Order: sequence, then structure tokens, then C-alpha cells
Amino acid sequence: MLLAAGAVCAAFAGFWLAHQLDRGAPELASGTWLPQARPVADFRLLDATGRPFTRADLIGTPALVYFGFTRCPDVCPATLLKLARIRHEAALPDLRVLFVSVDPERDTPPVIGLYVHAFDATFEGLTGDAATLRSVATNFGVAVNRVELPGGDYTMDHSAVVFLLDRQARIAAIFTPPFEVSAFAADLRRAAPYLGRRKAATT
Repeated sequence: MLLAAGAVCAAFAGFWLAHQLDRGAPELASGTWLPQARPVADFRLLDATGRPFTRADLIGTPALVYFGFTRCPDVCPATLLKLARIRHEAALPDLRVLFVSVDPERDTPPVIGLYVHAFDATFEGLTGDAATLRSVATNFGVAVNRVELPGGDYTMDHSAVVFLLDRQARIAAIFTPPFEVSAFAADLRRAAPYLGRRKAATT
């Protein structure tokens, strides 16, 4: 009787887990899970070594993507510090963190490489020409605006959003500030089993 009851419980647990995964909607405390994964359009950027980086390089591993610039006075460094802590606390070995520049004039590959590695040696910096970066930001839905400053300098206004990509390089979830480290990390652990199972949205 006990063996039979155990078998029934195991079968029910397996059915419940499969049902939850098929639903494709983990409950996130600090982010928004998209009803359907949104494909990222192909692009051609440069990594910190100057080598081409395309959408194909995102296939196979989940990633967090954040847009910013190396001369950002506060929001970008604060966010990258939190992402370093979040990545550590989430403890997902294959999770990548990508920092995409919105300031191609100043963020050359060497500059962006030194910048992101100051926060975490595993972080990846991406840059490119102005037209390509503008196109990539638009595809993600990131607003970018150059603001001229007195004396001929300038700064960049941009959306402070973190995107979670699944293993098919599709946007699976969106996180907006303020970012609470423990809640964000817990959300990533909840989302991990769902990042390779869903159908993409049709466009």
C-alpha cells in the first residue's frame, strides 16, 4: 500500500511539475515575465577585444542585458554592482551579463572591457557604430537620448532596464528599478527551468 501510495504521489508530482513548466510562466517577485518570448533581431556589435559579436553568440546560454555607458555618473555603476551581486547570489553558472554601450563615440572596445571587468571578470561589454547601437536599443525597446552639456561635453539618457534572455536569444522577462538583490536572484532561479521551453511570439 505504501509503495503504491508513493508511486501515485511521485506520478502526481511529475505531472504537476510538467504542467507548471508547460505553462511557461514562473511567478516573479521583482520582474515581469512576458506571456510570449520576444525574439531579438540579428545584429553585429564588437566585444571588448574588438571581435564581432552577433545574435548567434547568445544562443545556448541565458543572459542579462543592460544598456548604459562608461561615463555614466551613478545609475550604470550602481546597476552593475548590483548585477554582480545578483549573479553571485543566483548561482547559475552559465548566466551571462552583457553591458551594451549607448555611447559609441567614447566607449571603444578596450574602454568598455576595462569598465565592465571592474565590476565582475565575467561581464561582457559590447559596443559598435552609432547606427547599429541605435538599432539594437530600439529592438530591445530602450530609449536613448544624447544630452548636450555646457562647455561642449554631453551625457546620455537611457532606459535603466535589465532584460533576461532565454537560451534562444529571446527576451523572456524584464526587470525595472529599483533592483533588490535577493529578490532578483531568487527570480532568476525560478526562471531558470523555463528559459529553453517556450514558443516565440509571432511578429
